[in-house]
Amino acid sequence: MMRSLRDDFPTLRGENPPAYLDSACVTLKPQPVIDAIMDYYTKYPSCGGRSVHRYGTHVSKALSVARNSIKNFICAEHANEVVFTRNTTHAINQIAHGMSWSEGDVVLTTDREHNSNLVPWLQLEQEHGIDHRVVESNEDNSFNMETFEEACADANGRLKMVAMGHVGNLDGVTLPIKDIAKVAHDHGALVAVDGAQSTPHMKVDVQELGIDFLSFSIHKMCGPSGMGGLWGRYDLLDSLRTIQSGGQTVSASSYTKATWAPPPHRFEGGLGHFSGMIGAGAAIDYLSALDMDAVQAHEQKLNAIMTKGVKHLDGVDIIGPQNPTKRSGICSLLMKSVPAHEAALLLDEAAGVMVRSGHHCVHSWFENKGFSEGSLRASAYFYNTEEEAKLFADTLEEIVNTLG
Repeated sequence: MMRSLRDDFPTLRGENPPAYLDSACVTLKPQPVIDAIMDYYTKYPSCGGRSVHRYGTHVSKALSVARNSIKNFICAEHANEVVFTRNTTHAINQIAHGMSWSEGDVVLTTDREHNSNLVPWLQLEQEHGIDHRVVESNEDNSFNMETFEEACADANGRLKMVAMGHVGNLDGVTLPIKDIAKVAHDHGALVAVDGAQSTPHMKVDVQELGIDFLSFSIHKMCGPSGMGGLWGRYDLLDSLRTIQSGGQTVSASSYTKATWAPPPHRFEGGLGHFSGMIGAGAAIDYLSALDMDAVQAHEQKLNAIMTKGVKHLDGVDIIGPQNPTKRSGICSLLMKSVPAHEAALLLDEAAGVMVRSGHHCVHSWFENKGFSEGSLRASAYFYNTEEEAKLFADTLEEIVNTLG
């Protein structure tokens, strides 16, 4: 089933398509998404939510359908709990800078967070005096619930937010978010989840997880660049200040007063990225037709192939648990004999294998561990094949044996 979907992606058609293993960064786009974007620009290139002519009405209806598709995909209660953002970063900043803070309020993150879920809290610490604390992971980067519970207790009633990535973009490790949320709520804290690496790859049910906010990037879900989303419980969204005021963020204004619009429009100031929103809806509809459990299992199978092929290589260490089923579709490697950037270039030049090299926006983890060169990261998705996973491993083995 997964192989048959490859024809939906223009970049995978024809002879000798690339082995694209960089989906943790951005995914390829299927034809239905491209068509939806083209339809906007060629058939009704207008403004949604404002103009009542036929073009404007068409856009408004399409945006409503897209928002509802996202609502159903993550099992939200209401479509007005779904906010269109530029990306996960924008969504997390809306949470962080939209809340009211007191000096000494405690925010907990893990020691493996993407900059998007670290830097906003560091900024609040510098500007508002909050107390950002890091919960250390186990040696293999798996989550330590006992350490987390101790950190919650050590906050002494000042714990206000637990902000953690559901699946690590560094290593693919999945956190027990449901258990984390229960403990956090018992301590009176809110729970904001960075879902950038979970919503594209597994079933994510915000009700089942028991969380308060979820941020995600549509560009990692077969959708257009410059599109993401924020979900929050409605009463919490209604308590947030917008970080992008103007336009439709108000329902009325005078020279002295503005009356804020209700969510989600309060947070979507300025002329919208309408083609992106419509393309986002098409992407979510595409993913909704898949079995997300099967997607997750397929990625783990590919990771097992990659892991088996590289784990014995000299000067190559896998980041995270050695068991590939614990690392989603991500195989991230510390390269001690061949620089990661050089290996990435050679993989592409020699075999058409596309991976990412660098710090993956998790500079803090690499700095703490003393790995200044970053890592080589292969990340699979449902459109990848077993042959591509083996090609990555075999080519990397040849590179290491030749240059290492």
